[in-house]
Amino acid sequence: MSARVLVADDKENIVKLLQQLLGDEFQLTTAADGTRALAILQSESFDVVLTDMRMPGHDGLAILREVKRTQPDTEVILMTAFGSVDSAVAAMKEGAYDYLSKPFEPDEALLVVRRAAERKRLREQARDLRSLLAGSTHFEAVIAKSPAMQQVLGLMTRAAESSATVLVTGESGTGKEVVSRAIHLAGPRRERRFVPVNCGAIPEALIESELFGHVRGAFTGAVVDKRGLFEEADGGTLFLDEVGELPLSMQVKLNRALQERMVRRVGANSERKIDVRVIAATNVDLKAAVAAGKFREDLFYRLNVFPVRLPPLRERREDIPVLVASFLERHEGPRKTEGLTAEALSALLQYEWPGNVRELENAVERALAVSTEPRIGVEDLPEEMAVIGPHRFSTVSVAQLSYREVVDLARDRASRHYLVTLMRRFGGNVTHAAEQAGMERETLHRLLKKYGVRSDAFKERAE
Repeated sequence: MSARVLVADDKENIVKLLQQLLGDEFQLTTAADGTRALAILQSESFDVVLTDMRMPGHDGLAILREVKRTQPDTEVILMTAFGSVDSAVAAMKEGAYDYLSKPFEPDEALLVVRRAAERKRLREQARDLRSLLAGSTHFEAVIAKSPAMQQVLGLMTRAAESSATVLVTGESGTGKEVVSRAIHLAGPRRERRFVPVNCGAIPEALIESELFGHVRGAFTGAVVDKRGLFEEADGGTLFLDEVGELPLSMQVKLNRALQERMVRRVGANSERKIDVRVIAATNVDLKAAVAAGKFREDLFYRLNVFPVRLPPLRERREDIPVLVASFLERHEGPRKTEGLTAEALSALLQYEWPGNVRELENAVERALAVSTEPRIGVEDLPEEMAVIGPHRFSTVSVAQLSYREVVDLARDRASRHYLVTLMRRFGGNVTHAAEQAGMERETLHRLLKKYGVRSDAFKERAE
């Protein structure tokens, strides 16, 4: 679920700008003045509050104090004109997360809100993890039954015992951050922070300051010293996700930081020693990127000390049933489900999963939302999975069948595909579907029953 953000500002143009900037990524609520913002805060909770410093009714400082009194974990970001920066800096001493000087760059505002929401999430997660870790085994979050993942678990165990830099590779959605976090939690740094950063999501102009920090006066808007993510992760683990997206100029500085175990804040004259375990991850073939001149060879070898490759889901199909069971438990609402039908599980096992584990979780969550039966059926799955049907077969299995059996299987698959498509088009209306198919309504009913397609599951899905 996306983070909840409250925006409080009496300037309509600022509110509209922030709605455009944050609306797609966060659940946004707006208030036109401080009085309205305080009223909203009495009845609703938020992950981040983004408030103007000066507003009619109550100012940003009053909102900050109320938030810290009633919702102490909520992060507050203050927006202020250049002349009021001193007030914003003073407010940070009272618990504000950060401030934005107007006029601010959209990328800068989005980045600050993202970091504030992530900080709130990590704080809550850390509390939960402490209670879970007491009676858990290592790598509890990594669900694995397949031989391919058992090898990964062995590598993770050795990586957790080591202090070496780890490079986790794999396609998008294979769970690189889950594995990296599990390595951190199983190692000696588990009591310190795990700080994730998506290298591809930070604008190039800001990335050095984000990683290494800056000193006051280093650039326009840098009115106070600020720690970078390396310092935030001191004693713990810094997770560099999508490290292959780093610009070449930043790769040089990252390589030096890893080599010297020192960072220099932007604008500073001296370096600071750091004690950070780095885990990097990428879905890019870094060897190919090195050959193409897009990634530095020295940084590649600096990161690739302890490589861990995550196999795509299509190479570890034995894990699909246990993953589905985990996702059912995670996303199940008040209405309990008995699981999946055999046909639905068969369809999931046959699908190629270009989006890997993330796509599987999304499919299970969607199926839970649309299913009306005790068990999730094929018709509850996304269309690209449902149309595979229960009878997809490989070249090897075909050689073990008679010609008649292969024809029957192909016919069944085509029939079921047709019926699912027909029901989707007519929103489950059997009468209209029968007219399109050129058959009697009773005949279509018999075919639907034979191939396990329930018309009522499509009632609100007309194309």
